[in-house]
Amino acid sequence: VNSMSSITGKNIKISIFGQSHSKAIGVLIDGLPAGIKIDFEKLAMFMSRRAPGQMLSTQRKEGDEFIVLSGIVNDVTCGSSLCAVIENNDIKSKDYSSFKKIPRPGHSDYTALIKYGGFNDIRGGGQFSGRLTAPLCLAGGIAKQILNSKGIFIAAHLLSVGDVNDDSFDALNVNLSDFEVISKHELPVINEVALKKIKELVETIRGEKDSVGAVIECAAIGLPVGLGEPLFDSVESRLAGMLFSVPAVKGVEFGEGFNASRLKGSENNDAFTIAEGKVKTKTNHSGGILGGITNGMPLIFKTAFKPTPSIFKPQLTLDLETKQETVLKIEGRHDPCVAIRAVPVVEAAAALVLLDLYTDFVKERELLSKE
Repeated sequence: VNSMSSITGKNIKISIFGQSHSKAIGVLIDGLPAGIKIDFEKLAMFMSRRAPGQMLSTQRKEGDEFIVLSGIVNDVTCGSSLCAVIENNDIKSKDYSSFKKIPRPGHSDYTALIKYGGFNDIRGGGQFSGRLTAPLCLAGGIAKQILNSKGIFIAAHLLSVGDVNDDSFDALNVNLSDFEVISKHELPVINEVALKKIKELVETIRGEKDSVGAVIECAAIGLPVGLGEPLFDSVESRLAGMLFSVPAVKGVEFGEGFNASRLKGSENNDAFTIAEGKVKTKTNHSGGILGGITNGMPLIFKTAFKPTPSIFKPQLTLDLETKQETVLKIEGRHDPCVAIRAVPVVEAAAALVLLDLYTDFVKERELLSKE
């Protein structure tokens, strides 16, 4: 009876399949209209930002090269469901065999064992692994290209790693040139001083056989006024639902977020004005969303990632057979800061939700124009 809830979306539906150490992982995308040209070179470059084996990441070597099985003819969507797979090659499953008996602290080992009656795939974390963000990036990379063709652009950066802070986006004036600055750095940050400090911190943490958490800030610009619906289909509801589906995410906030609780209404409200003939706000504490609906200002949100639970320090856990406490020392290959490779994942998650909401928006406009 237990099954994996791996399908999401309303207009553009995606289904992600596979496990960390299965033969392959992949995604099925349903609802893409025919006639959309996909730049596969650009898509591969986007995927490479997430791929393991890079600076400051796990030493598992996976190029995240994908094979498109259906839905594309001559690099153009043909109206059929798009199915793509990514083979898993650099697998060391023996590192995981003992975790059904002795679960790792901070992992899904224990909860998955109970939920699936012991039949769960423990290797690499199975379907709970961050490896499943590769097909999410594949789908989100396509969504980003479609949104770009509509004048909508999305970018994210490491706002903080541990106690090292990067500059924040200018919530009122963030633009494409800001996104380009981030893309030129070897780590996705705005400030080069922060880049140096983050590298030093992560290498120190790695040397201590530990891990560190981080916050990713994301912005979407070019969004029209009117995306989203009140209550259950608000922009915040849909984005938060997708973002919390990304492994290791523990918090999401929009605009001022939790800081708004410390402000007065007179401080938090965004005054309206006219700029270049358009309705704008003088500030952007709301993060571009009012009543669950985009207001035309930059959409700004932050996502908090916990430290990678797989650390090489000895940890206290439980032997589930003997019911005795024991010490676990994890081997294998793990990221000292999983959020570094999660920056494109956040962009992908946002792109999928915003494309779905944009499709609704276009349908609404077409209906209104006929009335």
